[in-house]
Amino acid sequence: MSVVYTILIFLSGYLFGSIPTAYLLGRLIRGRDIRHYGSGTVSGSMVYEHIAHWAVVPVGLFDAAKAALPAWLALQLDLGVGVAIAVGILAAIGHNWPVFLHFTGGRGLSTFLGLLLVVFPWGLAWILIPLAIGYLFFKDSPPFALFSMVTLPIFTFLLGGSAFVVWGTICMLVITIVKRLEANRRPLPMDAKGRRLVLLRRLILDRDISSHADWINRRPAASID
Repeated sequence: MSVVYTILIFLSGYLFGSIPTAYLLGRLIRGRDIRHYGSGTVSGSMVYEHIAHWAVVPVGLFDAAKAALPAWLALQLDLGVGVAIAVGILAAIGHNWPVFLHFTGGRGLSTFLGLLLVVFPWGLAWILIPLAIGYLFFKDSPPFALFSMVTLPIFTFLLGGSAFVVWGTICMLVITIVKRLEANRRPLPMDAKGRRLVLLRRLILDRDISSHADWINRRPAASID
């Protein structure tokens, strides 16, 4: 495979992942910039909370397809599982840091699920089960999502996943941690103790404050609807 061809494939994966599905639907349905609501992430969860419950379905499916479709195409073109995983990872990076929204995006979980569906379906179940437990029994899924991502490389290795897949899950974990801490460049407290506390909450809880309900229900100060 030529260098130019490889670059084009990888660039296409990133650009496809950069399509801000949640943002576009928020603008289309309610005229809202979803980045100013709740967690501020361009994600299906914020569409569910602040745009329309039903809209989470098309957003979630499209966000998963961002990685699933390029990875599937790479396999169909006999480019190998390594290229399939790489292009899926780049789609997730595009989702998290989309060029079309000045690099403010989502968390990448849906795109990870789409990629795993194609290259390692057991990993899909490994992530979804803890998420379901967190949501159904604790109404707070981010800590469970982190647990699933931290343990996913071990689970993949134990189930005989290829080295490409194991390294792919490690990349997913790194992207997850970086995005949680970076948090779409939200400012940190000025004092050192406050910064450490907020960074710890971002890492474990995926938010800046303790209350999950208060965090996801945030609205712009001028909002009256």
